[in-house]
Formats: sequence, C-alpha cells, structure tokens
Amino acid sequence: MTTDAIVLSDLLAEITLRQLPCGGWAALECSAQPAIETSCYCTLALNSAVSTSRAERAFEFLLQSQNRNGSWPAFEGDDQEGCWTTSLAMIALRFGGSPARPIERGQRWLLNNKGREGHWFWKWKFRTFDRAVQFDPEKNGWPWFPETVSWVIPTAFALIALRQSFHTRIEEVLNRVQIGNDMLRDRACPQGGWNAGNGIVFGSALIPHIDSTAIALLALIDDADPTAVRGCEWLRQATADCASAFSLAWAVVAFLIHHDQAVDACIANLLKVLASKRISTNVETLSLAAIALKAVDGNANPFRLA
Repeated sequence: MTTDAIVLSDLLAEITLRQLPCGGWAALECSAQPAIETSCYCTLALNSAVSTSRAERAFEFLLQSQNRNGSWPAFEGDDQEGCWTTSLAMIALRFGGSPARPIERGQRWLLNNKGREGHWFWKWKFRTFDRAVQFDPEKNGWPWFPETVSWVIPTAFALIALRQSFHTRIEEVLNRVQIGNDMLRDRACPQGGWNAGNGIVFGSALIPHIDSTAIALLALIDDADPTAVRGCEWLRQATADCASAFSLAWAVVAFLIHHDQAVDACIANLLKVLASKRISTNVETLSLAAIALKAVDGNANPFRLA
C-alpha cells in the first residue's frame, strides 16, 4: 500500500468509529448531538468505503433529518425553516445515489430562498445611504439562514447543489445559477480569492480565506473566468506554507476541479500535517482530508459539476 492509501485507511477507520448510533456525526468529539454539516462530510468520505450497514445508517440519517418544507436544519430537530446545510445534504445524497424526490424537495427550497439584499427595499438601502460595504445587491446568492443576507460559502454550495440536480424548474435553476455566479465574482477580494462575505468593507480590502476561496472555486468552474484565475493564483500562494489540514483539504479539492498543478504540492503538505495531527483532529477535518485523498486517488469528486 502507498503512504496515501495507508493514511486514507486510517482516516476512514477513525471516522467510522465516531459515527453515532443514529447514523450521524457530532461536530465535537465530546458531543452526542448530530450535526448536519459534519454528517454530510462524513457521509461523503465514507461513500462506498464502509460496510453496507454503516453507509445505510448515514444515508438514512440524512433522509430522516429533512424538514417538511424540503430543507435541512443545522442540527437534527432544529431550524424547521431550514438553513444552508440543505445544499450539503443534497450533494451528499446525490453522491450516494439517493432517489430524486428528496433532492427535488431541497431544490425547491433553495429556489424559494435568496439573500435579503435581493429584496427591493434592501436594494434601495444599499444603493443609497448604506455604503459601508461595496457590492451590487442585484447580484445576490444564498444566506446561512433564511431572511438574512448572502454569504460566499452558502452561495457556492447552493450553486453546486443546483447544478448537480437539474430535475425540475430548469429555466429557473439556470437563472439563479447565473445570478449566483455573478454574486461570487462581485464579492471577490481585490487581491484575488474570497473572504466570508464581501471583498471591501469601509473602503478597505479584506483578507481572503483559504477555505472560502477554495469553496467558491468549486462553484466557479470556468478556468477562463478572470475571477477564478485570480482566485487560483491567490490560493497557490496561500497554501504554500499552510499548516491547517482543514484548509489544505479544501484547496486540494479545488485544485483538482481546476486541473491546477499546485495540487501535488498541496497534497504533500496535507499528508505532512495529517501525520502529526490526524487522530486528535476534529471529524470534519478528518472527513474533508479523506474526501481530498479519495479524489486525488481517482475516485469521484463529490463537488464536481456536470
């Protein structure tokens, strides 16, 4: 076995050990409350890599956690109106071969929600006297929770989920995808890459984040897009001396999507970090590292767009 294969096997074993009886995973090792985000990453990591019973339990947990309106909560039983994890759950279910119905329900919820700045009153507000942030309110995406403003990460995941699931309302999906892509371009930082929300606040350029940049690049798949090109350039520099397995794992997946040669150095750095921190790392990081290693090894990338 190669070093990569041994590390991946260890990661999958550790993730499996941390699965809760309900089939989901807690965000913290000391917690027994399953979190949807964490469970989605773990389900993606373990897809086709664990016993049938464990995989079915993880899959069933996500299906049972879906709200009546088609959305998913942040934690099982909370947020009956839904939140941004809806997109992640759709991605995980599609990757695992879910029936179309739950994904279609999630798609309808996504299409019925958008950032608050897309409302006419907020458009007027941001265009007239509220100039603390610089962005075009016509270019809006998705919020963390309903009735709040758009952010980079939930918008990127929503774009991926919608483009992976063209089951219904295709024309509306294409329109929202276009507006969401425009929003990501509009919110990019001047030096390349993305912060969590806006690129400029109070006239000052914000510092990009590795995870936000990598996730945004998963949605902006056009390698000729100038914003994506600048994002990849910034990400290459930022990951050169990065010591975070969480950030490096996201960067590996993004580099693979964009066929960027920096993926080799990034995966080597990730393996080095994992060698010293693997078992003590939280399960979300373990899962993202496993997803990255499986994608590099030629397995399907769950965030790849058709």
